[in-house]
Amino acid sequence: MSPVRDEFRRSQLSIGALFFVLGFQYATWVSRVPALKARLDLGEAQIGLLLMTCGIGAAVSFPLVAVLMRRLGSRLLSVLSAVALGVILPALSVVPNYPVTLLVLFCDGVAVGCLNVAMNAQGAALEARFERTTMSRLHATFSAGSLLAALLASGVNAFTGTLAVHFGLAALLLAVLVAAARPGLLAEGPQDAAAPTEKKQRQRRGFALPAAATLWMGLAMVFGTVTEGAMNDWSALYLKEVVHAGAGLAPMGIAVVSVMMVCARIFADGWRTRFGDGRIVRTGSLLAGLGLALALLAGGVVPTLLGFACVGLGVAAVTPCVYVAAARQGSDALSLVAAMGTTGLLAGPALIGFIAGGTSLVWGLAAVAASAAMVSVCATRISWPHPQRGHTAQQLASEAG
Repeated sequence: MSPVRDEFRRSQLSIGALFFVLGFQYATWVSRVPALKARLDLGEAQIGLLLMTCGIGAAVSFPLVAVLMRRLGSRLLSVLSAVALGVILPALSVVPNYPVTLLVLFCDGVAVGCLNVAMNAQGAALEARFERTTMSRLHATFSAGSLLAALLASGVNAFTGTLAVHFGLAALLLAVLVAAARPGLLAEGPQDAAAPTEKKQRQRRGFALPAAATLWMGLAMVFGTVTEGAMNDWSALYLKEVVHAGAGLAPMGIAVVSVMMVCARIFADGWRTRFGDGRIVRTGSLLAGLGLALALLAGGVVPTLLGFACVGLGVAAVTPCVYVAAARQGSDALSLVAAMGTTGLLAGPALIGFIAGGTSLVWGLAAVAASAAMVSVCATRISWPHPQRGHTAQQLASEAG
């Protein structure tokens, strides 16, 4: 195996560990919300605010993340934020009251925002340095981390319901992963080769509105995350109340979307290399919107699940591709696009709920289909990187020989 390929694989595994850490940490504490509810004697409204606080922390972290990315770089920021996420887990197991819990989860959201930007900057830098597509696989490891966290929670809960034991084990695993990943992280990220426009803005040291290209990327991310979040929150209810699926089939909506997204992200880097990011995003988002719209018109369990599968397949590569495009504009653009994506993920399910409450859930999911289609519209206004044809699998194989 060639030194170039060795270096790529080492960095790919290290950066993938960061994505795994983020998915694992979030799913770990979310899986124990019932235990936190019982321990602190919380009501449903308090739990809702608790969950929202983490998202608010991530959404409002944009100014801080932009500064830290410039001063620390993506490598150091990713390590520090991953360590912070590991420390937060044991802290959650000993919080004395509800206000302190809100504060801890707000800090968790800020750390999530920092790691989200830093790890995607590392992923974009990896693609640029080796001229190979890999961002979609990196995002797939996030889902793998969430899955392992759920399995660990189930296993630990079978032996003990103590949060301190569960969160302590999870924090230890995170510490090992971060320590193992640190040497393979890239020494510099895209912020070091920021776009000329961003450099001029820094030199002026004054406030400047984001470039139009950045805003289009942010809007594409908003519509994409609205689609993802709404499907996760409303698909089961749609199957149960509108399609009248049985209790055993209702959760299959989330499962179909999730499985299709993971599978698509495993193969999406090859598609990106062959067809280019812009075509993948435009075609995929149109597939998601059209597939869901046809499913809503047809009705029935099978058409609905097929429509949900189209959504999972179609939007899987949107987030990785937009992150790569944003990273090419500099760290400030990447931070803003990430913050807008978090906002869409937070606001989307609630917005669909308002539409469904005023009309019906069918119209609510029709808005989701429209949101997916809007990603394609925004994608036409984005300058996408050219397909990474410099290092194909065949070329790397020949290098290894």
